[in-house]
Amino acid sequence: MNILKPHVSLNVSSVDAAVAFYEKVFGVAATKRRPGYAKFDLAAPSLNLSMVEAPRSGLNASHFGIQVASSEDVAAAWTRFKEAGLKTRTEENTSCCYALQDKVWVEDPDGNEWEVFVVKGDTDEMRGESAEPKAKAGGGCCG
Repeated sequence: MNILKPHVSLNVSSVDAAVAFYEKVFGVAATKRRPGYAKFDLAAPSLNLSMVEAPRSGLNASHFGIQVASSEDVAAAWTRFKEAGLKTRTEENTSCCYALQDKVWVEDPDGNEWEVFVVKGDTDEMRGESAEPKAKAGGGCCG
């Protein structure tokens, strides 16, 4: 599996305030900005950090992930997870965080969700319906 970088998605009360803060922390502008959403695709440190505006719930992390290079890498992760006896859910050709993605999800014992995903291109939607019926309704993509 060709891993590109780790991914962290944060729930934030104000995307504008969070972007202003992280631009100072990383010394670069956000890579992508949309209403209620921002992303930093950083080379150093190697990190895909996204922020989604959400009501305060006591949870600051939305989910975690590993960005990979291809749909084949996503499939390899799915195979490895299944062989290890982990419960998975998959999404193919889904719009998430303004990007077309394939992904496989697993949940750790404490309910933290992890995704292995590939970005196949940009979209105009924050969330969209997956082309495949395997997607979990209401879960996954950035909240």
